[in-house]
Amino acid sequence: MIQTRGLLAAALLACAAAATATAAAPAAPLPQLKPYTVPEDWLTPIAPLRISDHVWQVGAAGITALLIKTDAGAVLIDGGMPQVADLLLAHLRELGVGPGQLRYILHTHAHADHAGPLAAVRRETGARLVSNAESAALLARGGSQDIHFGDAITYPPVQADELLQDGQQIRVGALVLTVWFTPGHTPGSMSWTWTDTQDGRPVRIAYVDSLSAPGYRLLDNPAYPHIVDDFRRSAARVRTLPCDLLLTPHPFQSGWDYANAAHPHPQPMSCAAYAEAAMRDIDAELAKERAGH
Repeated sequence: MIQTRGLLAAALLACAAAATATAAAPAAPLPQLKPYTVPEDWLTPIAPLRISDHVWQVGAAGITALLIKTDAGAVLIDGGMPQVADLLLAHLRELGVGPGQLRYILHTHAHADHAGPLAAVRRETGARLVSNAESAALLARGGSQDIHFGDAITYPPVQADELLQDGQQIRVGALVLTVWFTPGHTPGSMSWTWTDTQDGRPVRIAYVDSLSAPGYRLLDNPAYPHIVDDFRRSAARVRTLPCDLLLTPHPFQSGWDYANAAHPHPQPMSCAAYAEAAMRDIDAELAKERAGH
């Protein structure tokens, strides 16, 4: 019995020593989050650039943020990265859009590089944020649980004030904006058309969402089973939009160079050409995926 007790005591002392050693040697730290880094021109300030008589590019050099000014109030479509919120607000003030004069905030899709500052702009201006059901859910999560990127690309969450149906119109005075659902890049992607003037002449403007699939799984995607069908339907729709002047969330995709104030649109593109180029890229990605199976 004495020998057994001695062995038990020795075992307890050994366990205590092991526990002390474990406590004294901290575990390795968990890995850092990977930052969402972007091209520099997505964060490079530029002066407001006039697109047409009532439309201005007010964001950074490499991401579109459009301000439409009317006598009845203003509309902002997209914003850019979260870091550009102060820049947007400063540009609105510079163009004479003060508190209470921004009526609506619209958007194309709910990724951080376009919807990032919308919460801040909504808070500071009191404007109504308009979205659709698919995008509103992602906006409310601040981009988390994205079907392609998970929680890697997030931004300050924001609640939509109004949900749109496909083909619905937003009216501000004489301005009429029509929304066209163009899913693919995201399930909630939207494009916008309206008519402005350029040097006093009517011009039909189409602000068309991205039709790209950056790193997406296209074949047998369990989170988005009909993604390729959506891209094809959206491209077909884009080909038919009223489109004298094409703009896109990433300006280079439609031949714009906002940093070149003297010649900002060196390579104009039609909506049909934009859609066809996008589908060539989608088909090329599909071929790569099929070859890899």
